[in-house]
Amino acid sequence: MRVAMAQISSDDDPAANLSTVVAGIRDAAAQDADLVVFPEAAMCRFGVPLKPIAQPIDGPWADAVVAAAVESGITAVAGMFTPADDGRVYNTLLIAQPDGTRVGYDKLHLYDAFGFQESRTVAPGTTPVTFDVGGTTVGVATCYDVRFPGLFSGLARLGADVIVVPTSWGAGPGKRHQWEVLVTARALDSTSFVVGVGQAVPADPDVADSGAPTGIGHSQITDPFGTVVAAYDESVKLDVHELDLALVEKARKQLAVLANEIHLPTALTPHRIDTENPDGRA
Repeated sequence: MRVAMAQISSDDDPAANLSTVVAGIRDAAAQDADLVVFPEAAMCRFGVPLKPIAQPIDGPWADAVVAAAVESGITAVAGMFTPADDGRVYNTLLIAQPDGTRVGYDKLHLYDAFGFQESRTVAPGTTPVTFDVGGTTVGVATCYDVRFPGLFSGLARLGADVIVVPTSWGAGPGKRHQWEVLVTARALDSTSFVVGVGQAVPADPDVADSGAPTGIGHSQITDPFGTVVAAYDESVKLDVHELDLALVEKARKQLAVLANEIHLPTALTPHRIDTENPDGRA
C-alpha cells in the first residue's frame, strides 16, 4: 500500500483549509498513493469556537473532499467537525472513498488533559471504525486515542492491518517524545502499521503559543515490529510511503500478542494470605 502523509497547518478559515486538502489529495494521487491522510482538525484549527463552523458529514465541506477523492481515484482521511445533538460538536474523521462513499469516525477519547478540556465543546463518539483500501482493512483513531492501547488491539481484531491516527498534538515539555513513543507502542500492541499524521507547527507564533493543541508536526509511520519507517520534522510536508503489508502477517506469527492476550475480568479478587494463620490450618 502507498500511503501519503499530508502534514498541513490548518488556520481558522474552513474554505482556505478545504483548498489545502483538495490540493493535497491531487498531489498524493499524482504520486500514485492509494490513501492520503490529513491531520485532525484539517477543517479548522483548535483554539477558536467550533460550533459555528461544524457541518454535517453530507454538508458542503465534506462534499468537496469526497468529490476530490472521486476525481483523483484515491481514499482520503481528513479531520472535520460535525454537529452533535447536545449542542456540542463531534471531532470527526471523514473517510472519503474514490467510489463516492463516505464514512465518519467520531473521536472516542476526548482530550481532557494537560489543562485542556475538549469535552466542554466536543461530544464523544461511541463506535470504532474500519474501512477498505484495495482489499486492506484500515482502522482509524484520533490524537488522544493513541494513549489507549485497547482501541488499537481492538481495531486489529476487527481486521485492521494499518491504523491511521490524524492528530493535532499539543505542545509542551516532553510531548514530542510521548507522541513518538506512543505511535511506536501502539504499532507493537496491535502488530499493525500505525500512520500518525499531525498538524505542522503553525506559522503564527501567537497561535502556536495559544495553549490550544494546534500541532507540533513530527508525523510518523511505525511498522508492526516497532521500526520507524518515516518521520517528519515540524514543517508542512506531503510525501508518499510504501507499506510492506507482508510484515503484518509476519509480525502476527512471530510476535503473537493478539493471540496470546489474556482478557482479565474488570474486577479482580486478590489472593490474600492470613498472616496469623498462613498455612490455612484451624
